[in-house]
Amino acid sequence: VQLQASGGGLVQAGGSLRLSCAASGLNFKITTMNWYRQVPGKERRLVASITSDGSTNYTDSVKGRFTISRDWPSRTTYLQMNTLKPEDTAVYYCNTWYRGDNWGQGTLVTVSS
Repeated sequence: VQLQASGGGLVQAGGSLRLSCAASGLNFKITTMNWYRQVPGKERRLVASITSDGSTNYTDSVKGRFTISRDWPSRTTYLQMNTLKPEDTAVYYCNTWYRGDNWGQGTLVTVSS
């Protein structure tokens, strides 16, 4: 299983970014896809999830600002992040449980105030 995350960068507070996670080596149709984030010195925390049938779940701090989605033909999971805040600054990781715990390499999001 390979998960390739991209789309991070530097953005001003109030701005937007879209993260992408391209998956291979798994049955994308049946897996739940997750986005986590981690700040240095703190534990990695779940940000958003999307199940195989499209049900979504978000941590409270991003509800109404972030949207997770998935596209079957391209096997890509997206995280649209709007109204970004400095506290959203973190390394973002895509993740899925498929024959084990699988992680992408992380993409850095920096939100300046």
